[in-house]
Amino acid sequence: MRDKVVVITGASAGIGAALAERLGRDGARLVLVARRQSELDAVVARAGDAVGIAADMTRRDDVARVVREAIARFGHIDVWVNNVGRGISRPPSELTDEDIDQMMLVNVKSALYGMQEVLPHFKSRNAGQIINISSMLGRVPYFIPRSAYSASKHFLNALTANFRAEVQATHPGIQISLVSPGVVATDFGLNAVHGGVDSRSIPGGQSAEEVADVIASVIESREPDVYTRPGAREMIAKYYADL
Repeated sequence: MRDKVVVITGASAGIGAALAERLGRDGARLVLVARRQSELDAVVARAGDAVGIAADMTRRDDVARVVREAIARFGHIDVWVNNVGRGISRPPSELTDEDIDQMMLVNVKSALYGMQEVLPHFKSRNAGQIINISSMLGRVPYFIPRSAYSASKHFLNALTANFRAEVQATHPGIQISLVSPGVVATDFGLNAVHGGVDSRSIPGGQSAEEVADVIASVIESREPDVYTRPGAREMIAKYYADL
């Protein structure tokens, strides 16, 4: 991990902030990205060799700027972590066009922009790794109020798999990995569109630090598809076997 250049989006809180601190302790050189400058600055101060860039990952021009500034600062990028995401609390029968558009913009387009904008740099080196943070709800749609969020993560999962197949056909040195947490004890639920319960109050949630440890292991192993919770694969298999 030492001296790897890692870009982490959504780095001002939650999983992104925990990952920044974890990788900083391991000696990585970090580019931390978020919209909220003051919160981002606080994480940068705790993350070792790190620089913060205030940017909105739902704007392609901002994503392209982050790529340019990261390369200007460190000379290259080794790993790009797409960690921007937002939940929603509304049953499918009540979803509006705006609800769907918001979920697709934040949870899918932000990752697509990251993948597309960093790809030419990775291709020039035939090296690099993109890590997309998905969700167990992207495999098993078992919570009705998160229907549009779950659908957006299903979309992200398919996009990731197809992006990997396309890129590796010509550039096998580039890996595109998917990491799927379950409930994480952060303020994610409170920040959902239309509000929601505090994810920290849900029994059995993982800490952001536990999830960060798994993501760090994926950087080392370069595995393509990883769940952060033990037993997740078996639970998913049972869900589909019982349909």
